[in-house]
Amino acid sequence: MSSQTESPSFAALRRLFESRIAVLDGAMGTMIQGYSLTEADFRGSRFASHPKDLKGNNDLLSITRPDVIEAIHGEYFAAGADLVETNTFNSTVISQADYGMEALVPELNAAAVAAARRAARKAEAKDPSRPRFVAGAIGPLNRTLSMSPDVNRPDYRAVTWDQVVGAYLEQARALAKAGVDALLIETIFDTLNAKAALFATELLFDETGVRLPVMISVTITDASGRTLSGQTISAFYTSIAHAKPFSVGINCALGGKQMRPYVEELASIADCYVTCYPNAGLPNAFGGYDESPEDMAAVLGDFARNGWLNMVGGCCGSTPAHIAAVAKAVAQIPPRRLSGQPVAMRLSGLEQLTVA
Repeated sequence: MSSQTESPSFAALRRLFESRIAVLDGAMGTMIQGYSLTEADFRGSRFASHPKDLKGNNDLLSITRPDVIEAIHGEYFAAGADLVETNTFNSTVISQADYGMEALVPELNAAAVAAARRAARKAEAKDPSRPRFVAGAIGPLNRTLSMSPDVNRPDYRAVTWDQVVGAYLEQARALAKAGVDALLIETIFDTLNAKAALFATELLFDETGVRLPVMISVTITDASGRTLSGQTISAFYTSIAHAKPFSVGINCALGGKQMRPYVEELASIADCYVTCYPNAGLPNAFGGYDESPEDMAAVLGDFARNGWLNMVGGCCGSTPAHIAAVAKAVAQIPPRRLSGQPVAMRLSGLEQLTVA
């Protein structure tokens, strides 16, 4: 391992997380839907003749409609967010292959960081006493290393470890070069994909000699309390704790009410900061989300009062109104203090094993 120094954002984010509960933004996709964009918006003039449909490739809007992306970031900052995520959830060669835009990955990430940074600078200009941060969003990919997409071939994998590491390294490299304050590996449903992303970030830090804060957020898919690849929350944490993340948390799939036992458990075992950004409730019959800002704020406020959280935000279905309500709800509540577990040998499969 090469000699590494922490980026300046490490100290700044630590000060924020130690002083109060930090606030993350809400859903990007939900906000984009509100603009009723057409295929022409996604294509712009540059991609007018692209052979594949591009509507739905939200990451591309950082290039073709940067005004929309910057405006959404600005709304979240105005609502009280300290951090916004870049519009890069699918900005890897693996995910962009669906649109035939693999070659665009470095530019997609750079353009997304630029849009978020412009919004951050404008927010800081309005209130110079309050720093704003940009987290580079790294999504879970549309292919998984742990599970076969073919029920008749359980041994088959649609992607290899080296391909996943390479895809994540290219994205992380572009995000870091463009100037993000942290890397957020999020919406994790397959721990092996997440470990590939963490391996890629370590390769990046060895390359540059500069270590960025790495934030990790997992998705508990249903009432079983497990990830899609089968792990409990304690087994997941054991699987990634070696990476010494800046924070670990839970997002997506569930509303805050359904996340309660898993957030409580994670807060009791994590020796880093703990985060939570749920959906605005469970999806309704039309695929929408009905939980009001007040409802979300009540749930996350309760989590905060229990001493479980260092950062809150929103995922699918959440809006600036949700973030404003959540920010208000946690404003006077002290952040969770770091504790962690006693030193022991802990192993992880689908469940955690502590060796006495």
